[in-house]
Amino acid sequence: MSTLAEVRAFHSTFYRPDNATLVVVGDFQPNELHGWVEKYFGALKKPSAKIPRVTAQEPARMEDKKIVEYSSKAPLPAVAVTYLAPSIRSDDTPALELAAEILAGGESSRLYQSLVYEQQIAQQASFDPDLNEDLGLLTVRMVLASGKSPAEAEKALGEQLSGILKDGVTPEELEKAKSRFLTGKLIERETNNGKASSLGQAAVVYGDPNRVNTDLARLQAVTAEQVKEVMNRYLATTKKVVIEYLPEARKPAVPTKEAKKS
Repeated sequence: MSTLAEVRAFHSTFYRPDNATLVVVGDFQPNELHGWVEKYFGALKKPSAKIPRVTAQEPARMEDKKIVEYSSKAPLPAVAVTYLAPSIRSDDTPALELAAEILAGGESSRLYQSLVYEQQIAQQASFDPDLNEDLGLLTVRMVLASGKSPAEAEKALGEQLSGILKDGVTPEELEKAKSRFLTGKLIERETNNGKASSLGQAAVVYGDPNRVNTDLARLQAVTAEQVKEVMNRYLATTKKVVIEYLPEARKPAVPTKEAKKS
């Protein structure tokens, strides 16, 4: 829990003109923009102190790890499996995003069809590439069906992931994923907020505002072989962390002193 003083210190340290990017989208005259910027932001002063930057590097994972947590707030068991992912600036990003669409993009996706519909092991299943400027995470999440164990779910998930690592994806799956993903992006960019978000990400994260005009073409150029290659690169050859989040009722009982003596 942060204190009010800590929140204020964070705000004064990072919320400053030289640490911000202004994106303006809409029906306006470009020559009006300077006046608006001066009117609404001109009073903001640039602090003299330098902006502290994070220099710590994500360490390599040397071994697989499992974490088990129990909570009275967990109605059903949940499992998350994470793998280290590359920077969003990596050339592997488009293939990873399409792999996520194939695995968990809607009810016709591989994980939903297998884990939720056919085997009924999970109520929900997702695969998310959380990609940032530095290393990110590839995260699979499952909320289990009633009566199912984490071991069953992890085994079923492993089979699904092994299938894509060994056999890759079909051309039909890839084209469907591209269609869904690109449609979502295009619908998003029909709004001013969507345009601004895309421009802001291109400018700040990629360091190139023009990427907003080329990133969709990168997605369209991805091949089925590239999807297989990147999935093997980040899942088959790296270590994973498995997190089991379980209801308190599943916590093993602590042996009493009498039981220990007997």
